[in-house]
Amino acid sequence: MEKTRNFDYKAFIEKYGALGILVLCMIVLSIISPYFLTGLNLKTIAIQTAVIAIIAIGQTFVIITGGIDLSVGANLALSNILAASMMTSGVPLWICIITSLAFSTAFGYINGLAVTKMKVPPFIVTLGTMSISRGIALVITNGTPISRLPEALSWFGRGEIVGMPVPVLIFIVGAIIFNWVLNHTLLGRYTYAVGSNMEATRLSGINTDKTIRMVYILSGFLAGLAGIVLMGRLGLAHPTAGADYNMNSVAAAVIGGTSMTGGIGNIFGTMIGALIMGVLNNGFVLLGLSSFYQEIAIGVVVIMAVYLDLLQHRKLR
Repeated sequence: MEKTRNFDYKAFIEKYGALGILVLCMIVLSIISPYFLTGLNLKTIAIQTAVIAIIAIGQTFVIITGGIDLSVGANLALSNILAASMMTSGVPLWICIITSLAFSTAFGYINGLAVTKMKVPPFIVTLGTMSISRGIALVITNGTPISRLPEALSWFGRGEIVGMPVPVLIFIVGAIIFNWVLNHTLLGRYTYAVGSNMEATRLSGINTDKTIRMVYILSGFLAGLAGIVLMGRLGLAHPTAGADYNMNSVAAAVIGGTSMTGGIGNIFGTMIGALIMGVLNNGFVLLGLSSFYQEIAIGVVVIMAVYLDLLQHRKLR
């Protein structure tokens, strides 16, 4: 009887803990501010959350393997600068978008190759590529944004399909697709296996290096996709865009239940984590609090989420 009760408790926390926090935040903010639950404000939260949510999907795969990708924001910025430079030179929009996505995907491949072939820790590799790519973006633009982009690009950031904002639709469809990939494909199973015990996975005949490269490629591709959405929203490409997205994408995954020690995580939990951050940021704005407090709140939440995860692992031991 005691064993069953413990199992139910853990399952409940794993499945509904992040969702409960999201609901609680929404209830509190709806009491504090009468504007919070308005349709326009909820739509704004969803749109603002979309970019982080898209990036956080790839970050979730990476963290489940026991790695981390600190270069997603710089990847986004550099791929944006590349695409925007082509657009202002008269290159057709669709070619610019494909080129941007191909570049960001290749960027992810370079990260994965460095981690697997050079055996450099993911933290160091992606910290280095973050600095390099951010520097290149600043050199190309001399630190100034590229504007006057094609009007058609705005569809990705401000367009709607049957009343649904395109950015929100992209992150919902992406969450569904990659949740399926994580739970019903070999890549998903191997991702969990690598994060749970890499050496045992390797000895069982699975190509662990290939799996790790694939998750970094996926992270790079999704960073590029998020960059297209961001450019469409802002109408420009900025070399310092995405500076906060490294931390925010990790926070969304961790708050949603992804373990920093690897082997545990799910996409829908990450989406809830991204929404929690979006709700908190929106709440600070409605309450008239400085963005500096938002940074403090996110940092505290991440530390607590990791601490609780570590406590759970200690109990399992």
